[in-house]
Amino acid sequence: MTESMQGKTTVSPEVLTAITSLSALEVPGVSRLAPVSGGVNRLFRRGISDGVRIEAKDNIVSVDLFLILKEGVNIREVSRNVQQNVARSIQEMVGMETGEVNVHVENIDFEGDSGN
Repeated sequence: MTESMQGKTTVSPEVLTAITSLSALEVPGVSRLAPVSGGVNRLFRRGISDGVRIEAKDNIVSVDLFLILKEGVNIREVSRNVQQNVARSIQEMVGMETGEVNVHVENIDFEGDSGN
């Protein structure tokens, strides 16, 4: 006997942010996430974390990623791979569609750069 369960699953912006961050960082050529500007305002908004801004509306997720890439990589190729990996991860893990994944390359890590 099969019963269908009724109910609703909600996903917090923090979960979407974590999925997005991890998906971006696993792409070869990405060094780390860059801080998101916004000062005090970002302390009071959900869906904003270092390197990631998430907005979800009508089951569609829009992402802004602020990245620091490794020296010598093809920026266009790495950005495209990040976009694809983030969209795929969000779809597979939470079943939400991605409206857009905007990649903002904020800096390049040069060899020997301490990141400070």
